[in-house]
Amino acid sequence: MADDAAVQVHSPWERYGWIVQSVWLVFLFFPISAFLGSDQHPISARVLGIGMVVVFAVVYTMGIRRLQRYSSLDPGAALTGPIHLVGLTLIALGTAPIIGSEVLTFLPFIVAFGMFALPLFWGVVTAAVAVVGSGIWAFLIAEGTGLWVIAFITLAVAVMTAGSRFLGEQGAHHDAMSRDLAVVEERERVARDVHDVLGHSLTVVTVKAELAERLLAIDPERARAELADIQILSRQALAEVRATVGGLRVANLSEELAAARGALAGAGIDPDVPTDSAVVDPRHRTVLAWVLREAVTNVVRHSDADACTVTLGPSRLTVADDGRGMEARPEGNGLRGLRERVTAAGGTLTIRTPEAGYGTVLEVRL
Repeated sequence: MADDAAVQVHSPWERYGWIVQSVWLVFLFFPISAFLGSDQHPISARVLGIGMVVVFAVVYTMGIRRLQRYSSLDPGAALTGPIHLVGLTLIALGTAPIIGSEVLTFLPFIVAFGMFALPLFWGVVTAAVAVVGSGIWAFLIAEGTGLWVIAFITLAVAVMTAGSRFLGEQGAHHDAMSRDLAVVEERERVARDVHDVLGHSLTVVTVKAELAERLLAIDPERARAELADIQILSRQALAEVRATVGGLRVANLSEELAAARGALAGAGIDPDVPTDSAVVDPRHRTVLAWVLREAVTNVVRHSDADACTVTLGPSRLTVADDGRGMEARPEGNGLRGLRERVTAAGGTLTIRTPEAGYGTVLEVRL
């Protein structure tokens, strides 16, 4: 039986990034050289000190690996960094009785680790304390020992790691916002497409059902034909809704022209609709197909018109009816969705009442 556990996919950096970061351990050469040069201590003490440097390197590497492995949602994430940081600090302090002021050579590693192991604020505080402390020790207490180089290295490491941490968090924040925006856009797309699909299909089904009801008594054969059409339209609408939710729905202008003629005729509106969509630029056909669908649906639902004319151009669509006009009604979700589609395609949508004072003209230019 297949394992139901989710398979986690790790990036190469997540797997092997600790190796790149551990390259900096080469600079532990400085404390090692301090132990080797500490002639005033017995060999056993120097060997012990070198062993502590090795332990420091192991704890540093393990800490990096665990920090990369943990997600911010994992229970151990909040404690892993501080625990390893405390361990590194104690190991470094343990070498002080042997190498004295040279213990400062561990600071760049502690600062770098702390910047990523702690929250950004506390990482900066830790780095600031380390930089100020190393500077005071190098320039005031241990003047002339050459430790000023370590103080400057500590400062450089603090600045670089703080900048890297800040940019990394900003990048993560940007990625999260991008994902949220993509989710919102997808929701709007699905809502817009479902509205267009259901609005048109249910309007046509309603018109045909009313027509079939009127024909039952006077023309049963025609009524049965209308009922058969209703079944076909219902199945098509169901398929379109499924395709829309799955992101597969693409409006076809030729099909929408044919559907527009049928919907208008079924509603008792004289249709003047082109039969050929070849005049339209192929780049604009999908957008204009959605516009045509919504516009014709509105004519059937609200216009109370006797005739409707559809005109096509290479980058233009006009739907004009002789009905009662907008009558100062606010735009509904359908028209708002059309504006969003047209604007996203770089076009404009206008709705006006002709000079005759009645009817509505909807025009889209891309």
